[in-house]
Amino acid sequence: METISRALGDYYQLLLKHNLLADLRPLPADFARPVSLVSCDSQVVVPGTLFLCKGAAFKPAYLADAVKRGAFAYVSEKPYPEGGSAPCIQVTDIRTAMGLLADLAYGHPSGKLNITGLTGTKGKTTAAYYIRGILDRWRQEAGEHTTALLSTIVTDDGLERRPAKLTTPEPLDLQHHLSNAVTAGCGYVTMEISSQALKYGRVIGVELACAVFLNIGEDHISPVEHPDFEDYFTSKLRIFRQANTAVVNLDCDHAGRVLEAASRCPQVVTFSQKDENAHIFAWDVEKVGEHLRFQVRTPRYTGTMELGMPGLFNVENALAAIAAAEVYGVPEEVVRDALREAAVPGRMEHYESADGQVSVIVDYAHNGMSLEALLRSARAEYPGRELTVLFGCTGGKGIDRREGMGKAAGQYADRVILTEDDPGPEEVADICAHIQRFLDLYGKTGQVIEDREEAIDRAILDCQTPAVVVLAGKGCETAQKRKHGPEPSIPDGLLAQQALRRRDEP
Repeated sequence: METISRALGDYYQLLLKHNLLADLRPLPADFARPVSLVSCDSQVVVPGTLFLCKGAAFKPAYLADAVKRGAFAYVSEKPYPEGGSAPCIQVTDIRTAMGLLADLAYGHPSGKLNITGLTGTKGKTTAAYYIRGILDRWRQEAGEHTTALLSTIVTDDGLERRPAKLTTPEPLDLQHHLSNAVTAGCGYVTMEISSQALKYGRVIGVELACAVFLNIGEDHISPVEHPDFEDYFTSKLRIFRQANTAVVNLDCDHAGRVLEAASRCPQVVTFSQKDENAHIFAWDVEKVGEHLRFQVRTPRYTGTMELGMPGLFNVENALAAIAAAEVYGVPEEVVRDALREAAVPGRMEHYESADGQVSVIVDYAHNGMSLEALLRSARAEYPGRELTVLFGCTGGKGIDRREGMGKAAGQYADRVILTEDDPGPEEVADICAHIQRFLDLYGKTGQVIEDREEAIDRAILDCQTPAVVVLAGKGCETAQKRKHGPEPSIPDGLLAQQALRRRDEP
């Protein structure tokens, strides 16, 4: 489904309605002229385009190029000489304007879909895959098209499938994918919604049938993301402004404040492993082989669920998925079957040596909250084993992660290996030295091996058996972001398997 042909006046009136126009003087523009495309990318402009001047990296030369290619009007927070004779629709907030214009351009596709939006400091991707798996099984049993997924790992809208660039796409891309989901007949979309997407209006205009709030912890605090925890938390709470049903984890920190924000939704559904008054309540969690088994009670049924992934913390993600399924009326047996078969690329991937003496867990955990949950779970699920953790931290952003991850490793691991994880503009050695400051609090010393491939080899080949080795941070990613941009890399899971094969060789 392409953009819907509308007159320039329709877009102008939308901005006027939302009090976004910075200049109300008469505009020398042909408001009856049809807009063939709304775009912020000068390279795709065609005659009849309404061009949006957006982003910190915007250059006036982009506008000049857009006008040359056929843009006949542009939206911006200020006029540019490079716009030539094209009229400038001046707005007070280009991000908000972009979200609204994108939604109008694609005919408000979210109104034709059941969209589940998930936010939280950890677990978004796993919970999204669980929900998508449940809905797909339900739809397939009814002979209907599978559902769409917009996640950190993949963008799959029913017509296009590709690795994701952003957790939540920019507004025009997002509305394009939602439009594709309508055209494909997906019916449902499960999407991760990042704090940045909520803060900067990427999901403006998107109706959420269900908004899931998983948890909240310190993350993304930096000059280029959120200046402090309050800004981060407030941004995440915005998800409830556009949702019909709120799903809330009563076990999360600041649950009272989350519930207060969720109360604006017509319906609130809660889940918990501690509060028996929650709508969805789980108890008797136990490890059975590599699976987890637990009892669950919902308003419609009480029964046993089995989760086909290790990690005690994944019960929380499963409860979020069960709650969403409850909102949509998915049958109990569908939920049970889907969770039993659940798998998520790069999340709790498990590999083992031939003699069973070395277990390797590959997970995307990349902040203190996630790593602590992962290591605590490894301690509980593999008692008596040496626990090795390998990780690094990103460079140039998320500086707070170094403290959280360092403290988690210091508290729970026997052996710590520090390595690269998207160092970007910083030196790997400097990042590792920063992390070491927090390991010092626990009397631990991290072994620094800057090359991640070599580090994974040493983590597995040098461990004292029996052992469990946790490879955290990269999951199934296939690139390292270094000083000069992304460079290809081998996913941690493949590196783990290669190292285990070398260990198994006689």
